[in-house]
Amino acid sequence: MWTCGIAMATQQATPAIASSAISALVEMPSEARAPAAAIVAEAERKGVAPAKAADFRSLTGKGVTGTIDGRPVSLGNAALLKELNIEPGPLADQAQSLRRDGQTVIFVVIDRRAAGLLGVADPVKPTTPDALRQLRKEGLRIVMLTGDSRQTAEAVARALEIDEIRAEVLPDQKGRIVRELRAQGRVVAMAGDGINDAPALAEAAVGIAMGTGADVAMESAGVTLVKGDLAGLVRARRLSRATMGNIRQNLFFAFIYNALGVPIAAGVLYPFFGLLLSPIIASAAMSFSSVSVIGNALRLRRQVL
Repeated sequence: MWTCGIAMATQQATPAIASSAISALVEMPSEARAPAAAIVAEAERKGVAPAKAADFRSLTGKGVTGTIDGRPVSLGNAALLKELNIEPGPLADQAQSLRRDGQTVIFVVIDRRAAGLLGVADPVKPTTPDALRQLRKEGLRIVMLTGDSRQTAEAVARALEIDEIRAEVLPDQKGRIVRELRAQGRVVAMAGDGINDAPALAEAAVGIAMGTGADVAMESAGVTLVKGDLAGLVRARRLSRATMGNIRQNLFFAFIYNALGVPIAAGVLYPFFGLLLSPIIASAAMSFSSVSVIGNALRLRRQVL
């Protein structure tokens, strides 16, 4: 559940315009819908009624722009301010403070002036730190790809003890980073929940989507965690390893069984010992082979995950 804090320079932004600006984020066709919902909920909690927004435009990886009551309004990150050639002014220090706390900062620009900022945060699920520890214990290297600022990413990485971070990554760069890692000979599993994650999920050896995320992400991934909980990722990995081990055992048993049984059934021992395998015994033996494989596979039901 995303949470939001709002700081507005009231001399530049009326409450209606401020609320309209933040509610416009709901139109963003991406993973930003989750924080946008938190922003709008916070505005409603403060009793601010939005005005109607027009000329809406989404700038991928940067923010959104539009017009409210005839005044140009933009919301986005520092990259958007740079593109619009707007200085954050005194809001820069407050933005830095929010980033150090692990919050994502969204600047609000009205009439081409920085009017305020929003601090949104997605609290870490209680099960996430333990899930990441388990993955590291099993020899995996954790890399976080995020479009957030480096300060925000570093704050989250410190809290979760993440090995490596790639911050300020634009949506089209995630897939390229996955390709680079695979080119280094690494087996890459990518977990994500947004539209912007879909290309990277498709590029990874194993794409893992969150069931709480975008449909296109789930379509691009090979595995979907229904509850969006990384603890499910730990269980899925252990189950997959146990399944592959079980398959190898069954192949080994089948190979040995047939390597011994088929020559005997063909009469290879008859010239030396006068032994032939009765068709009844051969049929029972083949049935037992199938039963043994099924029985071994059913052991997965008792696998501790």
